[in-house]
Amino acid sequence: MKIEDIFQTYKECIMPTYNKVPFIFVKGKGSWLWDIKGKAYLDFFPGWGVGGLGHCHPKVMQGVRDQISKLIFIPNNYYHPFQAKLAKELITLSFPGKVFFANSGAEANEAAIKLARKFGASAKLCADGEPGRIISQGRYEVITFENAFHGRTMAALAATGQKKYQAGFEPIPEGFKQVKFNDLAAVKQAITGKTVAVMLELVQGEGGINIAEKDFVLGLRKICDQQNLLLIVDEVQTGFGRTGKMFAYQNYGIIPDVITLAKALAGGLPMGVMIAKKELSDILTPGMHASTFGGGPVVCRAALGVLKAMQKEKILHNCQNMGKYLSEKLTFLKNTCPVIKEIRGVGLMFGLELNIEGKQIVQEAANRGLLINCTHDHVLRLMPALNVTKKEIDKAISILKSVLKAYSA
Repeated sequence: MKIEDIFQTYKECIMPTYNKVPFIFVKGKGSWLWDIKGKAYLDFFPGWGVGGLGHCHPKVMQGVRDQISKLIFIPNNYYHPFQAKLAKELITLSFPGKVFFANSGAEANEAAIKLARKFGASAKLCADGEPGRIISQGRYEVITFENAFHGRTMAALAATGQKKYQAGFEPIPEGFKQVKFNDLAAVKQAITGKTVAVMLELVQGEGGINIAEKDFVLGLRKICDQQNLLLIVDEVQTGFGRTGKMFAYQNYGIIPDVITLAKALAGGLPMGVMIAKKELSDILTPGMHASTFGGGPVVCRAALGVLKAMQKEKILHNCQNMGKYLSEKLTFLKNTCPVIKEIRGVGLMFGLELNIEGKQIVQEAANRGLLINCTHDHVLRLMPALNVTKKEIDKAISILKSVLKAYSA
């Protein structure tokens, strides 16, 4: 198709649910993308964190090519070896429990919310002991946090602590309370006899790269233990090395009851995962939850390729080293560009809060060959591939500096 035909077809045939930018990309490798005209772009925000290993990593491609020639789909009432292998590896990397496979982060969070509600509605015999009669403990409320983002499906949307995403979709499902992030007293005050879980991101990505304080997280774990609440950690953006550890919770010395995963797991193919502790892992029984395409053979092979690459190529080590290097470069940039108010980050997940709107910065950087993101109007987000090099960081900083300098005069 001609370029103008592509744009026109989108206008006529595809729902306008995204803020589109006029780039048509046709090829990717590592930290680089090429558009339809052959221009190269340095991608420092690959797919909202999907590209943990960049674009088209060889080990991911190898697994997909091999599997797609043998078996593309098998429903989940049958067994297949690569789903079993992936589940075992995920449990080994996290904590003893069981896995539920879905297709996205929102789906993984929906599964976690359903598990929490089923946990809270655990049945018991009535006081009179009459056989077959049950009563419900009736706990269903989930405490989440201001500026959180957990997805756009209805329950995940209700858990999201940003009113702008909920506007126009009322009535929002009940059973969720949002409180101030990093405020343990606010959590304690919000707990009632209906509370069943606390759900949070340890680094709020869409919320502007807000990082949970260690004492706050330790306090949440203690409260949940004392009150018999589930601690659900949304690792959709932070999982698989983004913060320098395999999972962000490992930076805090705690083990959650449930984690949700997606984005970087399958190297660009759609996969979401919920992992629940062993003592919770049989709460959802046959017929209570399902996902037709969840954990199919092809995406499992892709995910196994990601995990293999992370181990063989020492990706976590590179993330830690390049994260320090990028942090130093950004700190120097802040000292020379007054439009930068604050830098927040961990591993290779950074936010640059500006005193001007960031949209214009993102557009100008793209015009010069650097792809980044802006959230909350004023926060630039940089989440490069975890195998990024110093040379690529230097180039990104050089472009970003040239753009920001124009607004710092």
